[in-house]
Amino acid sequence: MGPDDFAYVSVAEIARRIRAREMSPVEVMAATLARIEARNPSLNALIHLDADGARKSARSAEDAVMRGDALGPLHGVPSAIKDLFDFKPGWPSTFGGVRALEHNTTQFHCVFAERIERAGAILVGKTNAPVMGLRGTTDNYLFGPTRNPFDTTRNSGGSSGGSAAAVADGLLPFAEGTDAGGSIRIPAAWCNVYGYKASFGRVPVVVRPNAFSGDLPFVFEGPITRTVEDAALAMTALGGYDPRDPLSLDESVDYLGALKRSIKGMRIGYSPDFDVFPVDPKVAAVVRRAIEAFAEAGAHVEDIRLGIPYSQRELSDLWSRLMMPLNLGNFDAVKAGGLDLLRDHRSDFPPEYLRWIELGQKMTAADLRRDQEMRSHVYDAIQGAFGTYDLLVTPTLACLPVRNGTDGNTLGPREVNGEAVDPLIGWCLTYPVNFTGHPAASIPAGLADGLPVGMQIIGRRYADADVLAASAVFEQLRPWAGNYAICADRAI
Repeated sequence: MGPDDFAYVSVAEIARRIRAREMSPVEVMAATLARIEARNPSLNALIHLDADGARKSARSAEDAVMRGDALGPLHGVPSAIKDLFDFKPGWPSTFGGVRALEHNTTQFHCVFAERIERAGAILVGKTNAPVMGLRGTTDNYLFGPTRNPFDTTRNSGGSSGGSAAAVADGLLPFAEGTDAGGSIRIPAAWCNVYGYKASFGRVPVVVRPNAFSGDLPFVFEGPITRTVEDAALAMTALGGYDPRDPLSLDESVDYLGALKRSIKGMRIGYSPDFDVFPVDPKVAAVVRRAIEAFAEAGAHVEDIRLGIPYSQRELSDLWSRLMMPLNLGNFDAVKAGGLDLLRDHRSDFPPEYLRWIELGQKMTAADLRRDQEMRSHVYDAIQGAFGTYDLLVTPTLACLPVRNGTDGNTLGPREVNGEAVDPLIGWCLTYPVNFTGHPAASIPAGLADGLPVGMQIIGRRYADADVLAASAVFEQLRPWAGNYAICADRAI
């Protein structure tokens, strides 16, 4: 099997064929590494590759198949983790391309790596991310930007941009995303892949020294895939209680079973702008056409207003402030290890990021209380809509992929439709769902000017099955797999 023959085979199909001894884990890995070698230089999606370790793991996986061992649901399937707050023993960890951390390594697993390997998947490396993840684009001073496989002059989105680009370009069948403001859904939208963010608590967040830091705002780990089934399969491995996380849920979900459900009779509220966001007319038109699929499937769809009481700029500033305790905690943790990044390596951080760090250092407990009250009003508005509707649908993003910069500091747009927005996150209709913890996915809605557009599907708290059911129905009625030919056919 050559690298191109394997490129767009799904996670579910690889796992099935390995279990049936129709496909060898060694063969799969050889094809994966060959395609990464050939195509990754044009994308800059993976910034660390452990080829020898991946080959060794593939041989062990093949031995297990031949012995007739019990196999996990992802046995032999290649994947990757993100180079942000995501770890595997002995692998580099630069927290999104911080130059001073170029040779930093860790000796523990993040939950995604731990559980995905336990399910039999093989991690091949780490994917690119922006410094500390505080933006919706992927670029940094150490590794540079991740290029979009649909147009390599443009950005992949962030902060899980390396993962989304690798999956869209057929380098990997699935990869890790993390999401504190949309970092799974944002690059999924710009790269024509499916990004799933479960209800808060479904996938444990194990953070130390502060075990409670994953709720300010809600932080998630999850899969980036090319199919809804693959995301559901990954969630069977990722979901479940972990005693190390005081906020993880002790209950199970039939993720794969949800894919067989009808959405006939479901009530779907469509918010074309989350009340307050300016949205590019090209994006709006694609998503408006896409929502017709739900009506075709028998759901009742209508436009709604949520009653959000703040402007989009007030909301994006709120998100940035709420992110500061987690970010400042990371600096303290690194400092405890002997490296004072803010004192000795300040130039490693973009000026937009440093501005928020400086503001965060001046915040008081009273400031945090007021911000949590603002967050509560957003929660009430979204939660109130679910008194009437089963699902909410919005565009994932307000704009098409931006062009990459040349300075290691690619930003999003500063305005949309003539309205000023925060270039870090203000064009993303994703982060309000991190205020609230509802399950949400970005699903490919179509193309505009040859570039991907994402549609966000949001479910009631803990109603992950509803989001997956609607996603599966949409994929069946509006399949997007054919768009990957644009990536596959591009000149290298």
